[in-house]
Amino acid sequence: MATYKNKITYYDYLLSYRRQLRQKMTKSETVLWKHIKGNHLGYKFRRQYSVGNYIADFASAKIKLVIEVDGFTHADESVFEKDQKKENFLKENGYTVKRYSSEQVFKNLDDVLADIYEICKELSERLSSPS
Repeated sequence: MATYKNKITYYDYLLSYRRQLRQKMTKSETVLWKHIKGNHLGYKFRRQYSVGNYIADFASAKIKLVIEVDGFTHADESVFEKDQKKENFLKENGYTVKRYSSEQVFKNLDDVLADIYEICKELSERLSSPS
């Protein structure tokens, strides 16, 4: 059964899969989540958030920002193609998508957090300013 949130279909069948993903987060996802969960950056993020048939690693629905953390498997061509399809869908539905590699999270966490904060601030300002 599907319900609707913000005109994008929300598929209930993804709920159990999202729970599994939350329990089996990668190390890099866990590190990043520790720093962005709740309102640590001044913006609310959720982990393993559904948008249509896709599950984003992290998302702030209010400012329509999706953050993806890519491990080494994302270099594989078939995974890359799936990522592109997901990213295109998200963008078509008004989301900004920002990708970071696991290596960036581990080696440059402060830079990643500063970048996320700046993107959040920019998106928030864009939403609050009259068109």
